[in-house]
Amino acid sequence: MNFGLSAEQEQLQHTARDFLAKEWPPSSAHALFDTESEAALRQLYRQMAELGWVGLLAPPEFGGAGGTFLDAALLAEEMGRAAVPGPYLANTLALLLLRDAGSKALRSEWLPALTQGQAIGTVAWFEAQASSWPCTLETRCTATRLGVRLSGTKRFVLDAHLADVFLVACAAPAGRAKTTVVVLVPNNQPGITVRPMDDVDRTRRVYEVSFEDVAVPRKAVFVSGERAVNALNRVFDAAAVLLAADSLGGAERLLEMSVAYAKVRTQFGRPIGSFQAVKHRCAEMVAQIEPARSLMWYAAHTLDAMPRLATYAASLAKGLLADVYAAVAESALRVHGGIGFTWEHDLHIWFKRAQWNRYAFGTPEWHRERVAQMCRW
Repeated sequence: MNFGLSAEQEQLQHTARDFLAKEWPPSSAHALFDTESEAALRQLYRQMAELGWVGLLAPPEFGGAGGTFLDAALLAEEMGRAAVPGPYLANTLALLLLRDAGSKALRSEWLPALTQGQAIGTVAWFEAQASSWPCTLETRCTATRLGVRLSGTKRFVLDAHLADVFLVACAAPAGRAKTTVVVLVPNNQPGITVRPMDDVDRTRRVYEVSFEDVAVPRKAVFVSGERAVNALNRVFDAAAVLLAADSLGGAERLLEMSVAYAKVRTQFGRPIGSFQAVKHRCAEMVAQIEPARSLMWYAAHTLDAMPRLATYAASLAKGLLADVYAAVAESALRVHGGIGFTWEHDLHIWFKRAQWNRYAFGTPEWHRERVAQMCRW
């Protein structure tokens, strides 16, 4: 059995690495932190769309590449290696949700635009302090004579300031009970307020989005009930795997930075890389990264080929890679010493991203508990 990547997947990796090294070096990240301008983000996103990355998972009939989820995970790994900002993750999750559960009319209207980079989508999941799914839904979707109206507040919405359309998970009356529905809401509807939230990672932006009696047509409710829950579960698993891949790429970059620094930083007249303690520290980083790579590839493969195992594998991958990324970031900081704490050095970009990846879409502890429950331990 061949456990390697195909020639096309290796080419995707190499193309992405070369492109991002040229178009998004660490100096670009520092410039973004200083100016917080959206122009650079939009320009990079347009270039990614021209390369076909934005529509990698979209069906060919909507202008996409019809790629596998492992393809998307490999691309996410390279974006993690370069600490790429922007709405790729947010739009990919919205595209997946619309692709798998959207009505024919909404897919025809929105998928080509999301696929070709002409529009940006994001999924509005969480409320209060929740960062995992499922969570209690307080946002309400109420039927009216002309359509439906949304009221409620969503938190931790990825790249909401760039989004042209929100896919909102909310609750709707179903007799005496409530049911889960997903509603497509264009960003130009009256009653939408987007407010930035403070976060540790400057390469990722999260927002609080309030919907105050926002009116949309009835067709905007494109999936409901058990189908909505299942579709959101699948997209949540996809987010977990993409963040696991991002964490793998970031950990690899931190290892490379640490080894390179250990070769040139001298103490007592010799490179610090010649000291046994530093050698062991770097070797431990390698030992943490390499087994995690196989788990991430497996989790990505299950989303396409083994859906019954997808949730299990996604939680294993997210739980492990989040811990690995955080541990490698801590080791990298120790190798670099005091300079690693400075704003001018590049290391803090990946160190902070590791903290974000740990908590977004479920902490490692949450995912391990999820695995334990699935295994009835």
